[in-house]
Amino acid sequence: MDTLKMHSLDGVQRNIEMIGKLFPNAITEVKRDGKVEHAIDFDVLRQELSDSIVEGREERYQFTWPDKKKAMLAANAPITATLRPVVTDSVGKDGTPGGFDSENLYIEGDNLEVLKLLQETYLGKVKMIYIDPPYNTGNDFVYEDDFAQSADEYMGNSGQYDEEGNRMVTNTESNGRFHTDWLNMIYPRLKIAKDLLADDGAIFISIDHNEHANLKEVCDLTFGVQCFIAELAWKSSDNSNNNALTFSEDYNTILVYAKNPDWKPHFLNDPKKRSHFKNPDNDPRGPWFDGNPVNNPGLRPNLQFNITSPSGKVIKHPANGWRWSKETIAEKLKTGELRFSEDETRLIRRTYLADMEGLPPSTLCVDLEVTGHTRGAKYELKKLFPEYPVTDLFSTPKPTLLIKYLLTLGTDKDSLVMDFFSGSGTTADAVMQLNAEEAGNRKFILVQLAEPCTGNTSFSNICEMGKERIRRAGRKIKEDAGLTALADLDIGFRCLRLDESNMKPVYYTPDEVGQQDLFSLVDNVKEDRTPEDLLFQVMLDLGVLLSSPIEVKEIAGKKVFNVANGFLLACFDHDVTDETVKAIAQMKPYYAVFRDSSMANDSVATNFDQIFETYSPDTVRKVL
Repeated sequence: MDTLKMHSLDGVQRNIEMIGKLFPNAITEVKRDGKVEHAIDFDVLRQELSDSIVEGREERYQFTWPDKKKAMLAANAPITATLRPVVTDSVGKDGTPGGFDSENLYIEGDNLEVLKLLQETYLGKVKMIYIDPPYNTGNDFVYEDDFAQSADEYMGNSGQYDEEGNRMVTNTESNGRFHTDWLNMIYPRLKIAKDLLADDGAIFISIDHNEHANLKEVCDLTFGVQCFIAELAWKSSDNSNNNALTFSEDYNTILVYAKNPDWKPHFLNDPKKRSHFKNPDNDPRGPWFDGNPVNNPGLRPNLQFNITSPSGKVIKHPANGWRWSKETIAEKLKTGELRFSEDETRLIRRTYLADMEGLPPSTLCVDLEVTGHTRGAKYELKKLFPEYPVTDLFSTPKPTLLIKYLLTLGTDKDSLVMDFFSGSGTTADAVMQLNAEEAGNRKFILVQLAEPCTGNTSFSNICEMGKERIRRAGRKIKEDAGLTALADLDIGFRCLRLDESNMKPVYYTPDEVGQQDLFSLVDNVKEDRTPEDLLFQVMLDLGVLLSSPIEVKEIAGKKVFNVANGFLLACFDHDVTDETVKAIAQMKPYYAVFRDSSMANDSVATNFDQIFETYSPDTVRKVL
């Protein structure tokens, strides 16, 4: 049996493996702490790339800031944390409090560590990410990923921790690292987020003027300039600020980047933008619009030919040439898609409404009925919490109209959506609403740090507000749908909370344990951890989706978890007998996991592999 690693992906080792596939001769071995590891021979790699390397102080185009390299290391460094289920805070698919069958996830904790834990399991699986990160206004909290000080030093200097022990600071403009701290916060998170995106996935990021320019540079650096898709201007205010000293700031920006440069949004069928389609001549193909371009957008000398009209008039080709060949144009003239103008001086292209798959969305999001506004978002939140004072609710929510609009552009009906700055939970609300309207099955993963709500008498932290918002929104969606509600509409979520590893330090550093410690460390699992806690760390380690169905069975008096319909079977009880092992093997799981100290006696441990070789030799057996 193999031992589970029980820590997140080591980004450096993954990069070494990727380089090794391209340049196997650049891989060497080094000895660190008595262990032989793979490493990069940079002299060899430099030789392979000799024509492309910029040496020394030679000028080059780049975007950099203090501690950028350390921010990159922060993204790559593995962690031994885990996600623990919080069943009491969860909601079942049908809205049952405490239910744990939902495919949606709400995760509490620092999103950098959470993203690290998710990056193997959800690698390339997220269709769309929407985030509304801190805008760095000087008043909002910024996640403090301090690279220059140790944790103890920072606590001594700052003392600003939330209830969960996460370091947080208010980033004021008087801070000499005002932009640097924000860049060091956002960069590693975006770096990992890119890996989570599917090949046909995209990320939408809301921002205002404070960090707009820096965010654009960081995204170009992370996703690649070629993967920049668009910059949307969202009219966030329904009223101009008449007290503004210079300009009334009435919009926010949404940057759109994709995993691949050929990504395209879903086109829209907006009746209001189809009013120019008419059918005055009763064309049997239906409403049409004349006047679309017939010229070629790029220079095509082979398409530079003149056309003669029925009356003999010569129509000169456009500067770059026609869009089609002479034969294609002749065919389109026959079908009526192309026709001569009344004076026969130009060609007119007729586009039929029936042939239109949709219109490309505009970069101007100014229709308040379609994308909403901030005042409406606050009113929307107040309607869900009528008994709470406005001052106790999230102060800067986004409207569900905006997120629903972005979801129509970037997702399909069964897509996975992520928001790792989830705030009040608008993204979850929007996903559930759109599923109800379109009979969809989108799933969401929300991540939020438990930021304290200072002076708030209703909620201790933002997570408590967000979870309650999703509960109330789900009930309202189901009530509004009434008898038309989808039977399988998922209005729940599984709540998970970031925490230290379930395993004692000896699990990760067994070589450091002395003989005198062996008897006190027979069990390498922390005493306060439950079998459910262990299950979710195992699921993370093995790459099993955290939304997978989980069934609990009792086999020979032992608790056995059946995950993803037999894909993973796990038993963490003590004193496991041959009977339990045999029953699990006969179910032929892909993975079977036990505690290292599970076996009832040496005989069971000895027979373990033989039982599996007999009944399920292909099962991957793991211990923790």
